[in-house]
Amino acid sequence: MSAAETERDAELRARAEAGAGADTAERAPRRRWRRARPVVLVLLLAAGVVAAATWLVFLSPLLGVERVEVRGNSGIPDEVVRRAAGVATGEPLAAVDLAAVRARVAALPPIESVRVERAWPRTLLIRVRERTPIAVAQSGDRVALVDRFGVVVSLRDTAPEGLPRLRVARVAPDDPAARAALAAVHALPEGLARRVAEVRAEDATSVSLRLADGRTVNWGGAEHGDLKARVLLSLLRYPGRSYDVSSPDVATVR
Repeated sequence: MSAAETERDAELRARAEAGAGADTAERAPRRRWRRARPVVLVLLLAAGVVAAATWLVFLSPLLGVERVEVRGNSGIPDEVVRRAAGVATGEPLAAVDLAAVRARVAALPPIESVRVERAWPRTLLIRVRERTPIAVAQSGDRVALVDRFGVVVSLRDTAPEGLPRLRVARVAPDDPAARAALAAVHALPEGLARRVAEVRAEDATSVSLRLADGRTVNWGGAEHGDLKARVLLSLLRYPGRSYDVSSPDVATVR
């Protein structure tokens, strides 16, 4: 074989090898795509499902609030609670700000505590606990019904029976004397509390009670309320006009 033929054969082999390499290089991405395609399709499908679920739960009216259910109330109408909650029909249930609803409902004077829950698929549940008046206080020409925290629950023209008259300088949740006087009433068993005609306090350490039959009780401060109530209940079996449970370990009758 001549040198020219040899050189030509070498050139042909080089071209063939170069073509094969180029063909292999072109086929490699295709092979990688074929292997990766199922994974990509699964990821795209999952992303679509997540997007659809997000839209359904947070944006779609399909899971919107259909009704606001109020439980635990007796003195305050359902509609008053619903208006305070401020949740529109059709608002996505998952997007309702429960803390904000709770705060708005809790701002109603008759409400002591609130729980707000989602009741799937389309109900917002509001559980309330109403304030319970335990004393009355004069408020201008009307009577204020006051709960154990010093909050005015409502105003009446006349005082209801069975609630003691609160005699303090200022009726307010942040007033120490009012809080101590109300804590004393709250510590009493219901039957005994109904026998109290008046509770008075000049400061947080000088609470006194006057019973409907005229007997008086030196209660002292708000501490040990449950113990003082038990001791007083026992002492009232003995005749006397004045009972001192300010120090329940050395209570006295006069």
